[in-house]
Amino acid sequence: MDRITKSSLIKNSKGYQLLVDGKPFYIQGAGLEFSSIHELAAHGANSFRTWRVDNGKQSGKEVLDEAHRYGLKVMMGIEVARERHGFDYDDVQAVADQLQQIRQDVEALKDHPALIIWGIGNELNLHSTNPKVWNAVNDISKMIHEVDPNHLTTTSLAGLDKSLVAEINERAPDIDILSVQLYGAVTTLPALMKVVGWEGALIVSEWGATGYWEVNKTAWGAPIEENSAVKADSFLARYTSAIAPLKEQCIGSYVFLWGQKQERTSTWFGFFTQDGRKTEVLDVMHYLWNGQWPDHRSPRISQMLLFGKEATDNVVLKAERSYEAVVKVTPTENLTYRWEVLRESEATQSGGDLEEVPEEIPALIVSEQQNKILMNAPKEPGAYRLYVYVEDQADYTAHANIPFFVEE
Repeated sequence: MDRITKSSLIKNSKGYQLLVDGKPFYIQGAGLEFSSIHELAAHGANSFRTWRVDNGKQSGKEVLDEAHRYGLKVMMGIEVARERHGFDYDDVQAVADQLQQIRQDVEALKDHPALIIWGIGNELNLHSTNPKVWNAVNDISKMIHEVDPNHLTTTSLAGLDKSLVAEINERAPDIDILSVQLYGAVTTLPALMKVVGWEGALIVSEWGATGYWEVNKTAWGAPIEENSAVKADSFLARYTSAIAPLKEQCIGSYVFLWGQKQERTSTWFGFFTQDGRKTEVLDVMHYLWNGQWPDHRSPRISQMLLFGKEATDNVVLKAERSYEAVVKVTPTENLTYRWEVLRESEATQSGGDLEEVPEEIPALIVSEQQNKILMNAPKEPGAYRLYVYVEDQADYTAHANIPFFVEE
């Protein structure tokens, strides 16, 4: 294996700067767990973050080996127990056992040349009331610095406020970098940094699509998801207005998610669809990482209608009656349209916890004509969602959906 990579921080007249082997390194990365490391590198990223050492499919070493093969550096996540999952930070023995397990992981991977930062836990403040979690984070960071003097430490927060930063300043002063995770609210980050009291280096360790907790909802409580074109435009605006201007303090960012997952819908946060096709947000990140757009661009959706209404119009249908749906997209040639109806997700999880994919309701499409369909509303009353995927011949998919409610 190649020699150990050393990461460090300096502060000069330009602000904070991350150094990797003594050379400036601005993080242009993505959160990645199961998707293609090779493709991430091919689109111009220089780093990715994980959420745990062993993701269940690859060991930490295998992840780092593949990253090194393609020239990427890694912020290696360390799984730290969450209070919202039942862990008690007043349990001294449980906290000590956790520290010992983490020590074993650090000792096993500390010399890997792809490693640059240890990410201690993820959103440990979410639904948390016991401040001793930050004492535990500090002890983990101190242990890492003793075992591995060559790499930096951070912890990732869900949101940011003055009291939280004060808690971390007091209880976890050993961490080198603070990481923050904001979605639609990332636009407030430049203003937040002026008031929250964090004077050290910063990473935006998750940002991206407007969260399902931030959007408008239908009358029956279904969150309204932005289509793939709106998401792409917001990625570009959020990066250029909120992340790039913070270079004096921010040493880079990891966009969420280089992959795909079910989180209220299967399309809410991922760069890829369930079948692995690329979406328009990938075009934007390619541009931001390379300074030029990719040669091929994704199809763009401008509007989706069901029964002549948009998702914001509280679409209510009568059971088993027929309704037209249409999607408007550019370009208009050489496209394939795929439609499906799923029950509305009943998930109440937060923080990215595992969700079940809702049931698909088959045989509702009566007829299809390019960008239009005639569909029968389901026979059972309740909440559903109509999805459309517009696929081109270069493995790209534009997507949109409309939640609707069926009444008798």
